[in-house]
Amino acid sequence: MTPDLMEEGAQRIAKVHGPVPGQTESGGRAADFGRHATPGEVDVTHGRILYLEDVCVSFDGFNAINKLSLDIAPGELRCIIGPNGAGKTTMMDIITGKTRPDSGTVFFGSTIDLLRHKEADIAQLGIGRKFQKPTVFEQLTVFENLELALKTNKGVRQSMLFRLDSAQSDRLAEVLETIHLADSVSRMAGNLSHGQKQWLEIGMLLMQDPKLLLLDEPVAGMTDEETARTAELFLTLKGKHSLMVVEHDMSFIRTISEIVTVLCDGSVLAQGTLDEVQGDERVIEVYLGR
Repeated sequence: MTPDLMEEGAQRIAKVHGPVPGQTESGGRAADFGRHATPGEVDVTHGRILYLEDVCVSFDGFNAINKLSLDIAPGELRCIIGPNGAGKTTMMDIITGKTRPDSGTVFFGSTIDLLRHKEADIAQLGIGRKFQKPTVFEQLTVFENLELALKTNKGVRQSMLFRLDSAQSDRLAEVLETIHLADSVSRMAGNLSHGQKQWLEIGMLLMQDPKLLLLDEPVAGMTDEETARTAELFLTLKGKHSLMVVEHDMSFIRTISEIVTVLCDGSVLAQGTLDEVQGDERVIEVYLGR
């Protein structure tokens, strides 16, 4: 991590949280920006859980990502907007190991070089991703979906003998309340509404105890009521987890956002509050229109 990037992130965190280092939670553990790193934890002692620096990737000569640099603080909820083809999905593909960049740096905390890890390993490190279309086991109940998603040994013998212990039962009950499905625990997932399936998939990610969640157009196709409850859910998760939310619904973005990053042509075009980026002439020209 370069010193200028560390300084920039520290200044941004001080601006948002105040000059005295505060504490948030990441994956259920306290994350004091000034403490020493503990083995087995993502090192956020420099005040960021994710950073990308000068990342480039091209497909058949097309620059999908072009010198992209951004960073996210522990417990932050970052919104990403931009026109189609701006590189939003490719960026998430790079973070999760699905796509390898041609050049650049991608770190999870200060010490984990994500470019050295495979896709499955990155998920185990604590990065969860939700695609736009919900993916749940429709022939199983809500409870069974969450139980399957628990972070446990998935060997055949272990799975056959598995029984929830009290801590796991408590965690499952907590997630059910968080995702607004406590009253639907015995329902078949296939019978849920579109919005409820989205919440269930988010719950399945939460059962893995992720430190960073990447969420791609999470409210697409939802009713107004479901969208409002999803905003409430994300604000509940903020601070306990870091979230990167890619979305086109500006009303939803306004409800949940502090910092908004605008991507265009594979790089950061603008960044700031929603009002700031909506007032940027460049953003109006390429994305919002007049």
